[in-house]
Amino acid sequence: MFGLDFKEIITIAMVLFAVIDIVGTIPIIVDLRQKFGHIESEKASVVAGVIMIVFLFVGEELLKLIGIDVHSFAVAGSFVLFFLALEMILGIRIYKEEANSSASIVPLAFPLIAGAGTMTTLLSLRSQFATINIIIAIVLNIILVYAVLKSSAKIEKLLGKNGLGVIRKTFGVVLLAIAVKLFAANVKGLFI
Repeated sequence: MFGLDFKEIITIAMVLFAVIDIVGTIPIIVDLRQKFGHIESEKASVVAGVIMIVFLFVGEELLKLIGIDVHSFAVAGSFVLFFLALEMILGIRIYKEEANSSASIVPLAFPLIAGAGTMTTLLSLRSQFATINIIIAIVLNIILVYAVLKSSAKIEKLLGKNGLGVIRKTFGVVLLAIAVKLFAANVKGLFI
């Protein structure tokens, strides 16, 4: 009914969960809270969700406007995901964030939650899955993001530094596998 497929929703939600990596960003969230004081969890979650849903609908048209097809964007996105995964697995920083005076929207909602990797993934998912399933998966992830933002201090104490490191590396490996699959699925489309 309406293209709803719970298996697709779970798959998409897991992909977005790995890309957003909200659990892996808890150390960053803790640093932002110490630097800027209170973080508005509701505001950051809603803004990130709106950015993702808007980009899901206008992203492809934006690409057409500048003359890029979805397969090319997906292949480029697989490289972005590959490097994000390497950052998570190896514990290095390839992408450097700029300092800002407010933490709820920038850098929390964008680019930490709804960043380049998430945008690329959304367009890539759109070429493979039904839009309604992607929207539901986005909403599920935003609810999870909100819950993590609200309880980041408790999660940090519960998992400890080593636990957060293990989770980050595990999701890094999952993200690396997703990047390889995304590349393999779309690279053929470049030559057709």
